[in-house]
Parts: sequence; structure tokens; C-alpha cells
Amino acid sequence: MTMDIQAYMNQVGQQARAASRQLVVATTEQKNTALLAMAQALVDSTDTLLAENAKDMDAGREKGLDAALLDRLALDKGRVEGMAEGLRQIASLTDPVGEITDLRYRPSGIQVGKMRVPLGVVGIIYESRPNVTADAAALCLKSGNAAVLRGGSEAFYSNQAIAACVRQGLEKAGLDVNAVQVLETPDRAAVSSMITQPEYIDVIVPRGGKGLIERISSEARVPVIKHLDGICHVYIDDEADESKAVNIVVNAKTHRYGVCNAMETLLVAESRAEQVLPKIASIYAEKGVEMRACPKASALIDTALPATDEDWATEYLAPIVSIKVVADVNEAMDHIAQFSSGHTESIVTESITTSRRFLAQVDSSSVMVNASTRFADGFEYGLGAEIGISTDKFHARGPVGLEGLTSQKYIVLGDGHIRQ
Repeated sequence: MTMDIQAYMNQVGQQARAASRQLVVATTEQKNTALLAMAQALVDSTDTLLAENAKDMDAGREKGLDAALLDRLALDKGRVEGMAEGLRQIASLTDPVGEITDLRYRPSGIQVGKMRVPLGVVGIIYESRPNVTADAAALCLKSGNAAVLRGGSEAFYSNQAIAACVRQGLEKAGLDVNAVQVLETPDRAAVSSMITQPEYIDVIVPRGGKGLIERISSEARVPVIKHLDGICHVYIDDEADESKAVNIVVNAKTHRYGVCNAMETLLVAESRAEQVLPKIASIYAEKGVEMRACPKASALIDTALPATDEDWATEYLAPIVSIKVVADVNEAMDHIAQFSSGHTESIVTESITTSRRFLAQVDSSSVMVNASTRFADGFEYGLGAEIGISTDKFHARGPVGLEGLTSQKYIVLGDGHIRQ
């Protein structure tokens, strides 16, 4: 790490810390004014954004980025409007900051309660998608946090253009423009500095591939909100409704392949396998899904390949699914406990007793009954938007929205009270 990068990152950190102190007392009206102004600035700057994005796209093609990465990188008028609409939606959400709960009198006469407060300074490290710059800026601002954003080098020009719109919004609302800082260097040394500056950064949120998240998690000296894999399961129980089961497992696997809440492993109770697996396999085959199955499942699926131990522990992010026949819910939960990444699991059953056992015993950030794993999403949960998914147990778990970007502190109200 060069001294110039370290000096730059110290400056960014100091500015973020100072801005975070101002944001604590920013009104909801100020924050919403900034968000709406950012949205308008994005729309007004569409031509500039597309021109800067074209530079990134040209550079990406020269570097040989694959079609999927180029698609995530690309902006058009529709995607710019989508970013603006995302900001407007966040402006419409309830402001969590300052909410007081559980206020009660104690025998001493004091009142004790909890107040929701920002985390402080949130550092976000992400890849490819320029829209994350706008989303992250908005979520951090609305939750009262200063943000230090480090996008991927492949989106450098796009991110800087979006950052200019963010600054316009902050200025219009009379807020510190350093409340959101998008790093102006693609140097990887800046990331190393960010994740080892607890004096400036309160939490890191990495958004990207498993390699990036593993590196951040292992090297960071700052708390990290993250998930590594999305090895999600659906279990078809003895008492499952066949129609529900087929629809759910088809949707969970084929609605979108390259997302963390797609089902990767299908578990089927032995008593139902002969009835439902051929129907499910036929639909998967029509959709071009490769099936990797245990011996019992393979006997019912002509086109299945043999599953290996590695398959049960793999997040495919592709039209591939592993299938296992299990004796019952107990074996299903044992399999999930061994191979799940703690993201999302679902059971299909008409038994209230079995569903309640599954909800209580399966230890993942989202556990579902008779629903597709694809619902594990901040928007679908009514959070409006999310900064990411957390499979950790502290401090946030599951989709992390505005409330997940805050904490609580105890407050005490007295009137000259002293402890006796």
C-alpha cells in the first residue's frame, strides 16, 4: 500500500466520521429531500450516465468480460429510471432512526426504553452493477449512516457519474456531501485500508462473489455483514400437497438461476418420491435443468446423473439441481444441518405439527412453509429494499434493510433521580 492511498483513505474516513455525526440529527424531511433530488439528478443526467457507462462497457469488452458481467454492467434509459425509482421508493419508507420502544417505569421512578440509532459509517464493497451505488447510498442515508462506497474497477466511470448525482442531492438538502463518498481510485489497496480502519468504519458490507466475501471476512478488522453461499433447500414432506410441491420446486429452481435464493437441492420424502419426482423431472428436463441425483432418485429419473458429496455442498447458480430422497423430515433436517449455508430453506407440507418443527429446528436466516425460496428478498419481505443478505446471527440476519442498518441503545428518563 502506497502512502498516497493510505493518506487518501484516512481523509475519506475522517470526512465520513464527521458526516455521520451530522446525519444523526438530520430530519426525515432532509433525508427524503436529498433522496428525491438524487433521483431527479439521475434522470436529468441520463445522457452523461450513458456516456460514462459506455467507457466502462468498451473497457470491459477489451478485457474480455463475459456476457453476463457485461449485462450487469450495462446501463440504458430504463435502468437509469429504475435507479431513480428505487431512490423514490426508499424516500417513501418509514424512517427507523429515533424510534423509541419499550419505554417503561422502573420501581426507582426512572423510565427505561430503547432508541433506534444509526450504525455510524458503513463501508460497502461491491462488483459490477452500477445501480448498487445509488441503492447503497440511499439505504445508508435514509438509515442515518454515512457511506463509503467502493465499486468494482470495471464500473469506475459509471460509479463516478452516479456519485455526482448523489452529491447534488445532498447539497440540495443542506447535508454534508461527504455523507456518501464513492472512492475515486480503483486501487485495491483502498479496500485493504477500508477493512482495517475501525476508527473510521463501523461495519463492512461486501456484495459480490464468494472469493471477494471470503477475502473481506478473513482480513477485516471491522464487523462484516455477509453471506458466502446460497445453498438453499426445499423439502417435500410425506404430507405435502402434490400440486403445491411441483409448483414450488419448479419456481424455486427455474425462476432465476444465478441468484442466491434459488433452490440448489431438492429433498423428497421416500413415501412421495415415486409420485412426484417423475413429474418434477419432466418439467426440469423441458427447461434444460441438469439433475444430479442420489441412487433412489436416479431410479425414478432416467436422465439424472449420479450426485457426488460435492454436489450437496455446491451453490450452482446455474440450471443444475441436486436431488435426494430422504426417509422423513428428520433425515431432511439432518441433511440441511450438514450442507446448508444458512440462507433459506422451505418445507412443503399440510401438517401443522411438522411445519412448526421445521420452523423451530432449521437454523437458517429464512425458513419457509409452502413457499418458494425465491421470496427470500428484502422487497418481497416488505423492507422496500435491501443492502444484502446476512447469514450471520449478529447483528442482522436475513435481508438487511433500513432497520438492519441501525442498532438500539438504552435511554433513561429521570427528573433528578439518584440511585439509593
